[in-house]
Amino acid sequence: MDQAKLKQNKKRSLIGQVVSNKMAKTVVVSIERVVMHPLYRKRRHVNKRLKADTGSKTYQVGDRVSIEECRPLSHDKRWRVTGKARA
Repeated sequence: MDQAKLKQNKKRSLIGQVVSNKMAKTVVVSIERVVMHPLYRKRRHVNKRLKADTGSKTYQVGDRVSIEECRPLSHDKRWRVTGKARA
């Protein structure tokens, strides 16, 4: 039972780049990944933009940040910024 509970509490964390900081206590983070096309075997870049809560800290456009999954904070926000990521 303990192992099942630990597995359930595991949160995803991602690293991305801040693309917008116009909202109060919220930033938009772009996550870029490289996926292989299943038929043509060509690599392509896939971008996903996620809204993340910053609390009271301010982040500038272009900063690389680490975000972690959390409970729903609003209609769009399901992520929280945990800090700046190393380049």
